[in-house]
Amino acid sequence: MRKLWVVAKHEFLKITRKRSFLLGTLAMPLFFVAIMVLVVVVLVVGEDQRPIGYVDQAGVLATVTALPPDEGDGPNPVELQAFTDEAQARAALEAQEIQAYYVLPADYLTSRDVQLFYWEKAPPNSAQRRFNNLLRANLSTSLPVEVAERAQKGVELTARSADGRQEVGGDSIINIFVPFFIGLFFSIVVLSSGSYLMEAVSDEKENRTIEVMATSMTPGQLIGGKAIGLMAVALAQIGILAVTIAISLIVGAQFIEALRAIHIPWSMFLTLALFFLPTYALIAGMMIGVGSMVTETRQGQQIAGAISMLFTLPFFVVVVFFSAPNSPLATILTLFPTTSFLTVTLRWGMTTIPLWEMIAGWVLVTASAVFMVWAASRIFRLGMLRYGQRLDLKSMLRAVRTGTEG
Repeated sequence: MRKLWVVAKHEFLKITRKRSFLLGTLAMPLFFVAIMVLVVVVLVVGEDQRPIGYVDQAGVLATVTALPPDEGDGPNPVELQAFTDEAQARAALEAQEIQAYYVLPADYLTSRDVQLFYWEKAPPNSAQRRFNNLLRANLSTSLPVEVAERAQKGVELTARSADGRQEVGGDSIINIFVPFFIGLFFSIVVLSSGSYLMEAVSDEKENRTIEVMATSMTPGQLIGGKAIGLMAVALAQIGILAVTIAISLIVGAQFIEALRAIHIPWSMFLTLALFFLPTYALIAGMMIGVGSMVTETRQGQQIAGAISMLFTLPFFVVVVFFSAPNSPLATILTLFPTTSFLTVTLRWGMTTIPLWEMIAGWVLVTASAVFMVWAASRIFRLGMLRYGQRLDLKSMLRAVRTGTEG
């Protein structure tokens, strides 16, 4: 067991110290931070901070004249300014002292009519919501305290599937975007890690380093250590991006109103974690097999590209998921081991995936991963015995069946 962890540590450090790895790992988080900073700067610099005026001809805004800070107001809430009559408010608007003003007519309590006046651009949603909160606070003064507080907070919408397995917020765009982004990141991180593993095996086989290593440990320990080291690399990349996104969302929510409504789909993350581990093991087994059968790294890269297509195939038919997320094709891709993880990820935000499909898909990908790692260890053992020779399909099948080169 100690040798297994020694190999894992060696692989982890060897990859993470590469300049190309550091650039590739930090590129996406830095890009995400740059986009978030750009959006915040544009919103903060471009947001109109002038007051919002109001004319209360109905006399309903006299009880509560100031609002306590609200989490939806942002760091710089717009001030609400009262005017005695509409002429005074219009003069302030023409002088550009305010950005807009509301008028509550004398018959407001019966007509519920509210008028908003501005020149070219309507006030931002945060400013309009602030006036609505002031109006709601005054209209609810006669209600019990707990009822008034509930009315002031408004409705918190949570959408659940009929079987209760999925729970998401009301923003369908976010629900679709998050799984799509996770799927894209999976394709980049996991497949690049798989390529690292294939290159590591083929390079060490080519320079005969692997023969020296094989004298002090079993093929299973060597392969297992490399796979664990590469999985740690993938998890480190995912962790860096996850922390970056979490911090960016927390900070960005102080400036961007839409980010405050995001609900983290924990059930989705838990489900995808269960699919991620066997999927990664499946990729590792396939890449080890490729690295063992070729004589040059360049040959392995060509085959690895074809294998990558098997795992990213759902991206090529994502239009089908949008139009018919429960179609037979979607079901087949959910059950097929190499496409199961990405298909479940992309379908999650579009439909409620039947439970039997998810269970069957997970069982199939797990069984395939166990078999592939076991088969890769036998192919790897044969590859060490055939230095300088490319393994053919017949030899690999014989090695898988009997564990020997026959």
